[in-house]
Amino acid sequence: MTVAKSLLNGVVSVLVLTVLSGCSSTPSSSPERIQQALETPVTSENEEYVLGPTDVVQVSVWRNEDLSIAVPVRPDGKISVPLVGDVQASGRSPQQLADSIETQLAQYIREPQVSIVVTSMGSNEFVNRVRVTGAVQQPTSVPYREGMTVLDMVLGSGGVTPFAAQNETRLYRVHEGDVVAIPVRLGDILSDGDITTNYSLRPGDIISVPERSF
Repeated sequence: MTVAKSLLNGVVSVLVLTVLSGCSSTPSSSPERIQQALETPVTSENEEYVLGPTDVVQVSVWRNEDLSIAVPVRPDGKISVPLVGDVQASGRSPQQLADSIETQLAQYIREPQVSIVVTSMGSNEFVNRVRVTGAVQQPTSVPYREGMTVLDMVLGSGGVTPFAAQNETRLYRVHEGDVVAIPVRLGDILSDGDITTNYSLRPGDIISVPERSF
């Protein structure tokens, strides 16, 4: 799960750009992949945090205040540490980052002890957002909250436009490193009260409502 989570930031970034560029007509994924994606539980809050770009970390070196520093994770996934220079941070847990810095500092000081505190979780906030785009009144991106559904997001965006192909809506979800396209019968939800496809959402989900072809 840690490997998948370390890749999630990049996958979500690509997914956002792809959907916004007009992949709303993408065919649905296979029934097997759809079922697997729908059964994926929400990531446990107790899972170890994985660092990513825009996070800010406090690097503390015991008895070496001059080497302690608060620094953001750069877009290339690295941070700069006194004596050591650039260190890969993105994709690592705080403890893994601390271990890496300790190993490199050992060339300069005796038995270094490094601790890492994440003071700003910018990358986590980006990855965990839920988005709706396409033929809606107001494309929307909001932080994930437990219990959110497709209908919640559509209503929060002001509803669909008169040109929406409601029953061709897709829910895009990252599952095991792949993007799964899940069909949503949005017209049935809004007009008939059929909530069969009013799926519960997961962090990083994107709902795309296409326009009708004339």
